[in-house]
Amino acid sequence: MKKSAIVIFILSLIITSCEDKEPWIELIGDNLDNWEQLNGSADYKLVNGTIEGLSVLNSPNSFLCTKEHYNDFILEFDVLVDPVMNSGVQIRSHSLPEYDNGRVHGYQVELDPTDRAWSGGIYDEARRLWLYPLDRNPEGQKAFVNGEFNHFRVEAIGNCIRTWCNGIPCADLVDDMTSAGFIALQVHSIGNDTSNAGKKVIWKNIRIITDDASSYATPYNKDIPQNSYLVNTLSIREKEEEWRLLFDGSTSAGWRSVNTELFPEKGWIIEDGELRRTGPGGDIITDGIFRDFELILDFKYQKGGNSGIKYFVSGDKENDPFYNLGCEYQIIDRSAFMPELPGKERIGGVYDLIEPLNPRDNGPGIWNRARIVVNGKHVEQWLNNQMTVQYDRGTVQWKELVAGSKFNDVPGFGEDEEGHILLQDHGTEVSFRSIKIREL
Repeated sequence: MKKSAIVIFILSLIITSCEDKEPWIELIGDNLDNWEQLNGSADYKLVNGTIEGLSVLNSPNSFLCTKEHYNDFILEFDVLVDPVMNSGVQIRSHSLPEYDNGRVHGYQVELDPTDRAWSGGIYDEARRLWLYPLDRNPEGQKAFVNGEFNHFRVEAIGNCIRTWCNGIPCADLVDDMTSAGFIALQVHSIGNDTSNAGKKVIWKNIRIITDDASSYATPYNKDIPQNSYLVNTLSIREKEEEWRLLFDGSTSAGWRSVNTELFPEKGWIIEDGELRRTGPGGDIITDGIFRDFELILDFKYQKGGNSGIKYFVSGDKENDPFYNLGCEYQIIDRSAFMPELPGKERIGGVYDLIEPLNPRDNGPGIWNRARIVVNGKHVEQWLNNQMTVQYDRGTVQWKELVAGSKFNDVPGFGEDEEGHILLQDHGTEVSFRSIKIREL
């Protein structure tokens, strides 16, 4: 035997030996006694060591759930999804009588055979919706192969959840809302669409490590973006990347009235880790000014809510009639103002200038995430991790947009190289938290 072949043979023995020592637990046995079905009436059955889920008419989403709950774990499975179906695997999930009459809720590893290609992303079923779509991970979007079994790996350790599809990193989420729960196999509702009745999702080789899972975790790298939903707290990676909080969750430090050097005495309160507009108090702005930056914050409006996040706000009340103006990320309850609400005034757009593209708004009373990226003249606005607007300031096109807006008499509107960030008082209750920024 050649020396190279011997080396390969020895390495294969070592790898096999290491794999044999990994404490995997198989979740598919001779029956489904360790599972229970919740919510919907899809047909689940055990077939030659696989679990098949078949869609049925007029049923809500169906879930085949482990009876056991898991906290830290590494989960692997292979899955084949009918190309017309949408599915997912729940992790750290629950069904509680007091929560929406027992509706299954929690983190879902997405199985998405559509052109959207978000397989391996993380959806928060029946709670906050999309936490990690794959719009910022184009390589991850290429991982899933239609019409074949795809291999998934999920590592849920502490407040970190990471996913891979066919060995390609898909999601990197930091979130501490739920630390333990069941695993569930979803068959999505098809309503009364008879053409989709009897479509299959097939799972096999479902196995889990629960004993000292962190010892078997994949070494961390920064190949893909991280989404952190820690409230008013920076993740380890965010600190390494020089993010900083603009709101500490308990004081008004770093913020002041747009009209004075002090924080408003009324109209804004700090409560439950939120910076909340409750009544007339005027706009508030950051003490600091920013040029090139990435800003992320969570906001929540109530029914009929209307507010905004302005940037490149400059000037002062005494000498500038336009002192509190700047490009505005629109926040508004679209449903309360339809159908007459103009496109350029919808959530996620640039107020009165640019209509957002397919904004995915979580709705009133639910936290939404805004992201604004400024790099030179180029600006992007994101809503719930999906880009809604991108534009370039100072161009001919930009000047045309301004000329056709209510800002047509503001000299050089939106073209300042730096400015404050402003949270708008627009007469309705709105809350902000987890306001963080890094300068580029």
